[in-house]
Amino acid sequence: MIGARSLSRSTPRLLHPAQSCRLSTKARPQTRAATHPYAQRRQQHFVRSVATVTALWATATAWQWYNGGTIFREVHAEERVKEQEEPELALEKPRRAATSKEDNRDLISSQHLQVKKSWENPGVYAWGSNVGRVVAPGSSQPYVKTPQRIPFFDGKLLKDIKLDTSFGAAINEKGDLLQWGTAFDKEAMEPVTTLRGQNLIQLAISRDRILALAKSGTVYSIPVSREEQVAGKKPILSSWLPFWGSSPIDVSARIRTPESLGWNERVTNISSGLEHALLLTSSGRVFSMASGSEHYPTRGELGIPGLQWETRPAGAFDLPHEITTLKGFPISNIATGDHHSLVSDAAGRAFSFGDNSAGQLGFEFNPDSSFIDAPSLLPTQKLYSGSGQQASVTNVFAGGKTSFITIETIKPNFSAKAPGRITADTWAFGYGLTGQLGMGRWIHTQNSPMKVPSFSSLFEYDETNDSVIPIRLAYLSVGDKHVAGVMDNVASVNVGRKHTENETNWGRDILFWGNNEFYQIGSGKRNNVSQPTYIEPLDRAAESERTMSMLGLAKQKPEKEMHRFQITPRQNVKIEGRNVSVEQRVECGRGVTAVFSAV
Repeated sequence: MIGARSLSRSTPRLLHPAQSCRLSTKARPQTRAATHPYAQRRQQHFVRSVATVTALWATATAWQWYNGGTIFREVHAEERVKEQEEPELALEKPRRAATSKEDNRDLISSQHLQVKKSWENPGVYAWGSNVGRVVAPGSSQPYVKTPQRIPFFDGKLLKDIKLDTSFGAAINEKGDLLQWGTAFDKEAMEPVTTLRGQNLIQLAISRDRILALAKSGTVYSIPVSREEQVAGKKPILSSWLPFWGSSPIDVSARIRTPESLGWNERVTNISSGLEHALLLTSSGRVFSMASGSEHYPTRGELGIPGLQWETRPAGAFDLPHEITTLKGFPISNIATGDHHSLVSDAAGRAFSFGDNSAGQLGFEFNPDSSFIDAPSLLPTQKLYSGSGQQASVTNVFAGGKTSFITIETIKPNFSAKAPGRITADTWAFGYGLTGQLGMGRWIHTQNSPMKVPSFSSLFEYDETNDSVIPIRLAYLSVGDKHVAGVMDNVASVNVGRKHTENETNWGRDILFWGNNEFYQIGSGKRNNVSQPTYIEPLDRAAESERTMSMLGLAKQKPEKEMHRFQITPRQNVKIEGRNVSVEQRVECGRGVTAVFSAV
C-alpha cells in the first residue's frame, strides 16, 4: 500500500481539459499549504501590488484624457523611434523678398531667367559624342553627357553651325567660316577661321566637304581637312564692278553656283546629305549636285533619272544640275537625309526621291528597286480621306533615313462669321528603330506617314487676339538618328520696366527624342527615347543659383527643382551696347547636338 500510494503521487495524471477545468473551479481539494501563515502573507502582498498598479493606471488614464490623448493603442519601440525621426511636414518654404521687379520675375519664373540669361550670355552649348573633339574641342573626354558651353564661343553670335562626329563648322557674325575637330586638324584645340571675307550666311555638310552659301547667292564647296585646304587650288574671285579687280581666296574651294540662273535669281537655301546636295533658288527652282569627294551619288538622291557616274555630263563631277521634272512647281522648302531628298511647293504638295530602303520616301518598299530617282508626289490628301478636310504641306524635314512633313488642314465652313478651324499636324516615316520617328514605338521600317502625337492637333489660347489658335511646329533639326523639335507656341519676350512685377518672359517649347547612344539627347542618361521629351535648362549653374537665392540658401546645397528648357525666339535686344536681332537655335548632327545664339 505504501508503494502504491507513493507511485500515485509521483506519477502525473493526464486529464481532459474539461475535467481539468472542473477540478480547478469546483472540486479542487484544500491543502494544508493554503492555510500556512506564509502563504497568507504572500496573498496579501499580491493584493496590495494589484491595488498599486490599478491606481497608477487610473492616474495615467486621467492625465492622457486631460491632454486630449489616448492610451488605447499598442505602441512598439520601433514606432516611437520612427516618430521621433520624422521631420515636421513643410508644405512650402518661404522665398526671400524681391528687391526689384526684375528680381521678382527671376524668383517666380525659371523661364524668365532662361530668356534673360540667353541675352546676357550668348554662346554655344554642345553635348554628345566628343571622340572627334567637336562638342568640347579642348577636352579628350569621349562624351559630354549634359549641355555645356564651348568657351571659345562665349559672348559670340553666329549665323549658322553644323556638327558631325569628327568635325564642326560655324559662321561667325562677320560671315567668316570657322572649323574645328579632328577631321579638320588633329592638333587644333579650338575653332580656327578658314574662309574669310565672303559674307557667308548658311552651311551644309556632307561626308567630307562643307557647302557654304554667301549672302550674294554664291555657293562654295570646301574640303573639311585643313591639309587639303592649304594644298589644293585656290580660286580667284572677280568683281562684277568694272575696274574693281579680283581677289584670291586663302583656302582651296570650289565655286558651285548654278550657271543657268535668271536675271536677279540667286540661291537662297542649301541642304546636304552624305554625298548629295540640293540648292533652292529665289525663283523656286531646285538644283542637285554631288557634295562629297569620296563617293558619287548612286541611290537616286539627285532626282535626275539615269544620272550616274558613268552618265554624268562633261565637266567637273560636282557641278549642279537642275531637276527639270520639278519645273512648274515653285518649290519653297528642301530637305535631305543621308541618301534621300524631300521638297515641297507653294501649293502645299510634297515630293520625295532617292533611297527608300527604310520607307523614308513615304512609299512602299520595292524589293526590285530600293530607290526612286525622280521626284514623286506624296499622296498627302489620302491621309485625311473621309474627314472633309483640305490638307496642305507646309514644310519638309529629313536626316539619316528618316523624314518628316508638316501639314495644315482646314474643314470648310460655309458661314462667313465662323471660318473653319485650322489644325497643324506633323507626320513621320522611314527608319525608327532607335525611336527617331517620335511616335512612342520602335519601328524598323515605316513606309507610310504616321502622325506624331506630340506635335499634332494642338491648340492654345492667345490672350492678345482673344482666340484659340493651333500650335504649329516652328522647325525640326534632324540628325542621323535623333531629332529636336521646336514648337511655335505663344512666347513672351517683351516684358520690361513698364510691366508689372508678376509678368514674365517665356520662350518656345523644345523637345528631343531618338538615339541617345552618345548622350546627344541631353538628359544625362544613355537610354534611347521614342517619345519627345523635355530636358533641363542648359544653364544649370544659373538655375541652381536662382534656387538658392529664392530659398535664401546662399551657402547651402539647394533642393532640386525641375524646370524644362525653353528656347528663346527672335527678339531685338541690346548686347554689349548695340541693338541686335537674336534668337537661340538648335542643331542636331551625327551623334552631337548644339544650341547657339543666332543672328
